[in-house]
Amino acid sequence: THRVHSITTVSKVSVKAGNSISIPCLYHYQYTDHVKYLCKGYFWPSCRHAVKTNEADPSGKYLISDDKKQQIFTVTINRLTNQNTHYWCGLENRVLQVSINSGEMKWCRLGRNCVTGSSGSIDGTTVTAHMSEPNVFTVTMSGLKSENSGWYWCAKGDIQIPVYLTVTENTSKYCK
Repeated sequence: THRVHSITTVSKVSVKAGNSISIPCLYHYQYTDHVKYLCKGYFWPSCRHAVKTNEADPSGKYLISDDKKQQIFTVTINRLTNQNTHYWCGLENRVLQVSINSGEMKWCRLGRNCVTGSSGSIDGTTVTAHMSEPNVFTVTMSGLKSENSGWYWCAKGDIQIPVYLTVTENTSKYCK
């Protein structure tokens, strides 16, 4: 992942042209009330703002929302083309720095720990992972509770895919 001065996010994703992607950017609580933004461009110093939390994008290509309770702002890029290739998450003067992933399969909770290899645990859940078929990475999480809801990401090499997991607990007293 990318991490600089309290922002954590995925660093490289793969999306089919014409589709949309939502990317979570986790920040330190001290920046809760700061303006967050998505910046477009290959190099950080010359990138230009695509959308900011205090200004809507009239074209509808970019959306941004800030969950101050979880300290995650989410940017959505619609109608992707092969010109939409380099972006940065930022908040005021805080930006991202790259760290390199290994070539292993990983399943991670954003801002927490990762499971590499075939088994491990994240926040009290048991995680098993395997290649169910070529290019398909299957992750099974057991012991899930509602607090395990949130942003996760899977990775192979330097390609990462963010995934939002919603856990709904069964309130019924009886099993069917």
